[in-house]
Amino acid sequence: MKMNVSTIFRVSILLLVMLFFTQPSRAQVWKKLKEKAEKTVERKLEEKTEKETSKKMDDILNPTKKEDQPKTTENKKETSTSDSKTETVQTENSENNTKTTSTSTEKKSLQVYKKFDFVPGDKLLFFDDFSNDFIGDFPAKWNTNGTGEIVSFNDDSGKWFEIKDGSNSYYVANINSLPEEYTIEFDIETLGLDSKTSSLATLAIIIDEQDNFSWGANSAYCYIPFSQSIPTGIRLWNRIDNKTIINNTVDADLRKIVLNRPHISIAVNKQRYRLFVNETKYVDVPKMIDTGSPLRSLKFQVNNTKEGKERIFIKNIKIAEGGLDLRRTLIANGRVSTNGILFDSGSANIQPQSMGLILQIAQVLEQENSIKLKIIGHTDADGDATANIKLSKLRAEAVKEALISVYGVSTDRLLTDGKGETTPVSDNTTADGKAQNRRVEFVTL
Repeated sequence: MKMNVSTIFRVSILLLVMLFFTQPSRAQVWKKLKEKAEKTVERKLEEKTEKETSKKMDDILNPTKKEDQPKTTENKKETSTSDSKTETVQTENSENNTKTTSTSTEKKSLQVYKKFDFVPGDKLLFFDDFSNDFIGDFPAKWNTNGTGEIVSFNDDSGKWFEIKDGSNSYYVANINSLPEEYTIEFDIETLGLDSKTSSLATLAIIIDEQDNFSWGANSAYCYIPFSQSIPTGIRLWNRIDNKTIINNTVDADLRKIVLNRPHISIAVNKQRYRLFVNETKYVDVPKMIDTGSPLRSLKFQVNNTKEGKERIFIKNIKIAEGGLDLRRTLIANGRVSTNGILFDSGSANIQPQSMGLILQIAQVLEQENSIKLKIIGHTDADGDATANIKLSKLRAEAVKEALISVYGVSTDRLLTDGKGETTPVSDNTTADGKAQNRRVEFVTL
């Protein structure tokens, strides 16, 4: 007699039930079921404990998980998470369109920068935000013996210059020379960093007497570290007359900082070299630079990163002569103008690294308690003229609010106005000129 699957299943169940209800068999079954249940619970607890332990260790060792990192794949869109950032990196050229995803920067309170005393130079020597370069191209104001290109993210941060690792590859800003006193500023973005990133992965910031693809007899190097597993510090290295004078590492834990678009500020005052990362001064060396042989070039070099995975970008590179002391100028002349107070593109959000200048204004008001100030905002000529008037007024109001909320200046001592693009001090057709026109003016009343 043939039985189908359903019949076999029912017969099997019946036999099991009959077996179960015999006294000896039932006891054995209950014993086996109990043992099996105990083992199952034990195994589940072990799995849960192991999973939780593994997750905690992963959080410690992998602040940016490997599976969240972008992959360099042609004509594909990937997803990455690095702390609080989520963006799309877009590069375009005649051969392919590449899109990957990265992250967004969390805002810090201006209070954090209350004691930040970096003051940018007042005479602009070099500026590049890559606004005049095409995505996928190498930027026109730079030279290299390697490769690199302009990219953009899916936010309002504009264009970025991706500089790539390579044996002895340098990226040289096309400038003629550097004076004795100047400042250098720029922003960094990173992708693909995790616990497996080399402890030797760095971005070298090089000030050199030669503008070629090597170092000269007189050089000053500073290495920003990208290691995520351990803090490796900021390495300093220099040469004076072909002799290494400084070769040391300053303690610094920048692991989380380099994942969140840090702003780098460097101040050179003759021999003295200071470096700030965001609001913190990490380096202050009295005799880092040789003044006997003038240094003339700024170079960058990426070292020991994994090609296609760990990616480094820079933007808003600004070199300016001097370091304007707003206090003396404002007291002596009754007015002062600066393009060192920076705002997010198209908005009135003050970039916190501008607080060194606002601190100086607050110190004038504290010392000269009888004066009042008018704060006047100015923009470049990009966009609608009416909108620029409004934006310039909002930016002046933002500076006023910072003086009140951060430094405790009385509101009745401050007035604001905005002139938009109506009173330029330079050409609005170049990136340099636009940077000079975007300024804030202070006038005593």
